[in-house]
Amino acid sequence: MSPSRPARHPAWGIALVALIALAGLFYVKWSPYYDRAFTAAQTHSIGASILTGGQDAPPAPSLRAALDYAQAYGLAIWKALLLGLLLGSAIQTLLPPRWIERWLGRANGSSIMAGGLLSIPSMMCTCCAAPVITGLRRCRAAPGGTAAYWLGNTMLNPATLVFMGFVLGWHWAGLRLALGLAMVLGLGWALNRMGKADCAPAGGSAGPVPEADPAHFQPGRILRRWAQAFAGMALRLLPEYLILVLLLGAARAWLFPVLDFSIDNSLLWIVGAALVGTLFVIPTAGEVPIVQALLALGVGVGPAAALLVTLPPVSLPSLVMVSRAFRRSELAVLALGVIALGVLGGGLAVGLGFGR
Repeated sequence: MSPSRPARHPAWGIALVALIALAGLFYVKWSPYYDRAFTAAQTHSIGASILTGGQDAPPAPSLRAALDYAQAYGLAIWKALLLGLLLGSAIQTLLPPRWIERWLGRANGSSIMAGGLLSIPSMMCTCCAAPVITGLRRCRAAPGGTAAYWLGNTMLNPATLVFMGFVLGWHWAGLRLALGLAMVLGLGWALNRMGKADCAPAGGSAGPVPEADPAHFQPGRILRRWAQAFAGMALRLLPEYLILVLLLGAARAWLFPVLDFSIDNSLLWIVGAALVGTLFVIPTAGEVPIVQALLALGVGVGPAAALLVTLPPVSLPSLVMVSRAFRRSELAVLALGVIALGVLGGGLAVGLGFGR
């Protein structure tokens, strides 16, 4: 008797994931960012700072401040968040798990390179990419490759680098790119070194349905599993996400108590900015107008550079959203690594004379 072969994943499911990714990214990211690049080149601005809402300082902590920030932030990211949920749930139900294991499952440099390269056209903010991270880890992607994809979405975002060059100057874009590469490759390597050989997610999930059962590939069953995965992911991630965004929006005045020339290039301010930037949450490219406004108010280039490096890659909400996909020690290394590179970025900006 001939040995049984594993059932093949249906081609229509793979094509559907590709269609969602290409059409969704074109509508949500590529087309809008293409137009915004011309705006940045012509006006040297991409809008007001979401941190202050166009004012000189963040509003006092209140329910109104929380709701205003949540509204502004939600309007900026809801399409990308929906796309992230669709892709994250589709990855674990429509794609062959062996594909994920082949390209991102090895705890070595190849998974880090693959994750970093895949992140470049994705260009999502850290929270919108979190559902995709969950889907990848459930398909046994290595922690380092997954982290490289997660961090690369913001730090290697080509649109943000272009905005930065036109708005802040190309020396700022160069600093950001150099530290972004160090973050993606360095922290990806660190997490792969920490990861176990099987690269299982922190939650101990059994992973996707085995490919060897042909009954699981019936279209009706696949679509039901996709709908269930989407609903489960949304119900699990969105409530905690909304609560944390509201809390951070209300606490803006505490996290950023002064925004003027009194914030100089001392190490204390640089470290403080790196800590706050790692916790706070912003939409894609939101750090560019924030840093532009801070520099206009006289804030030192050291703290401004620290925020430029730490605001995009992680945040308190995104760390909570991926807490089931990584171990606590891995999340700690990610957060501490981002803070350290933020401090390094601040020191480099001062040492290279960015303020002169």
